Amino acid sequence: MIIAIASGKGGTGKTTIATNLAFAFSRQGRQVQLLDCDVEEPNCHIFVKPELTTSQPATVAVPRVDEEKCSGCGTCAEVCQYSAIVCIKGKVMVFPEMCHGCGGCMRFCPEAAIDESAREVGLVETGSAKGFHFAQGRLRIGEVMAPPLISKVKQSANQSEITIIDAPPGTSCPVIEAVRDSDFIVLATEPTPFGLNDLKLAVEMVRVLKVPFAVAINRCDVGDHAVKQYCEKEGINIILEIPNDRAIAETYSRGELIGQSLDNYAAVFSDLANRLMDQTIVNFG
Repeated sequence: MIIAIASGKGGTGKTTIATNLAFAFSRQGRQVQLLDCDVEEPNCHIFVKPELTTSQPATVAVPRVDEEKCSGCGTCAEVCQYSAIVCIKGKVMVFPEMCHGCGGCMRFCPEAAIDESAREVGLVETGSAKGFHFAQGRLRIGEVMAPPLISKVKQSANQSEITIIDAPPGTSCPVIEAVRDSDFIVLATEPTPFGLNDLKLAVEMVRVLKVPFAVAINRCDVGDHAVKQYCEKEGINIILEIPNDRAIAETYSRGELIGQSLDNYAAVFSDLANRLMDQTIVNFG
């Protein structure tokens, strides 16, 4: 089972849920792995403190033009939808940072003047933490193409019984890459106008993906009741509520798992793990 933890905005407790859920499954004796796919700012390692054993560069394929074969016809530039390759006065120029690696320019080049070279976009690091497999991606500074690295992190997964994915915040391409193929998505939010606005966007996203989902409300006892009212109106299950507890903030600030340091929250996340594995879960959206 692949469970993705996502959110329409940052700061809603997504990583808190992902790390503590992975720990709860591990304490139950299940084979679990945690994949930190928030490659622009990975932070699961702060709380699970993994022992990293491998670090491999992640590369993407980008076009390389053989100027001797190139006729300057401009077909490659016409095919490219991302302006990663252009033809100016018969001269072809490649912008690797904008390339999405689709291979269209190479496929349609009438002179077969284009092949591929590898460009490093970041690192995939793997290891173990608190009894489970751990993997994370680290995007190179200045790099804008997160989805290829996220894909590499997911490819590093083993055949565990359960996979927990900590997705990037938002609803853009990196998030789609992280959560697609998931069996269930938990959308983390907070009871504020901003939280509600971005939750609505996230709900629209997962409905398009047609993946079963539910909502987790962090700091549930602050703000207003608009998020709960929205979920009730839309028939969306609220699977977890975490209060605005000072003990949580103190534990978080020390880089500790609340499910490990605070007994009452260990029970909360154990219950969440059981509910997620319950085969009666349906798409409440």
